[in-house]
Amino acid sequence: MTSAPSLTLHHYPFHPASRAARLALGEARLAFSETIVKPWEADCPLSRLSPNGMPPVVEVHERGQTLVLVELDAILGWLEDRAPEPFLLPADPAGRAEVRRLVAFFERRFTDEVDGVLLHERMEKALMRLGPPDAKQLRAGRETLREHIALLEVLAGERDWLAGRRMSAADLVCAAHLSVLDYFGEVPWKQAPALKEWYSKIKSRPTLRPLLSDRFPGVMPSAHYTDLDF
Repeated sequence: MTSAPSLTLHHYPFHPASRAARLALGEARLAFSETIVKPWEADCPLSRLSPNGMPPVVEVHERGQTLVLVELDAILGWLEDRAPEPFLLPADPAGRAEVRRLVAFFERRFTDEVDGVLLHERMEKALMRLGPPDAKQLRAGRETLREHIALLEVLAGERDWLAGRRMSAADLVCAAHLSVLDYFGEVPWKQAPALKEWYSKIKSRPTLRPLLSDRFPGVMPSAHYTDLDF
C-alpha cells in the first residue's frame, strides 16, 4: 500500500485563497500540518518558496521527494490530478468549463473589486497599521459586493451547487471568500435567501467548521458567524 504524502500548508487564516486550500485538502481527506505566515512582513518564509511571496503554499513530501505547490490553482490542480476519479471538477468538459469560469471570477474580479476594498479596509489596514477604515471606500466596496451577491443568488437559486449538480471547486472558493467577509459582518444575506441556504449547506460540512474557530485580533466575529443554521 502506498503511504499518504506528508503535507505542510503555509497559509494565513483570513486569506480567502488560503481558506479555499484548507477546504480542498479537507475534502480530499488529506492530513496536513499548518504554518501560519504573514506575507506583509519582510521576514515571511514564503519568499523562499513562492516567487510571489503569497499564500497558500503546500509542501508535499512523498517517496523521498519534495514538491512545492504554489498558490491555489496549483494546489487544486494537484488534488484533481491525483484523485482516482473527478474530485472538484465535473467529468464533462462543459461542467469543468463552468467551474473554472467561476473560480476565475473569484480569483480576479471578486478579489480585486471586493476583497481588495473591504478586506483591505477592515483587515489589512489594521494588520499593517495604516489607520482606520475609510468610510467612502467601505461604501463603494459594499455596493460592489451587493452586485456580485445578486449574480451568485441567481446561480444558487437555479442550481443544486453553484456550478451545477455536484459540489465543486467553485463552491469551496466562494465559501472561502464569503466566510472571511461574513466574519466582519459584510455579507448582505437578507438580499440573497438562496445563497444563504447554499452557504448553510456548505457551512455544515466538517471541512468548513475549523475555519469558524479562527479569530482576527481585536475583532469579534459577526453574531451568526459560527451558527450552522443562521
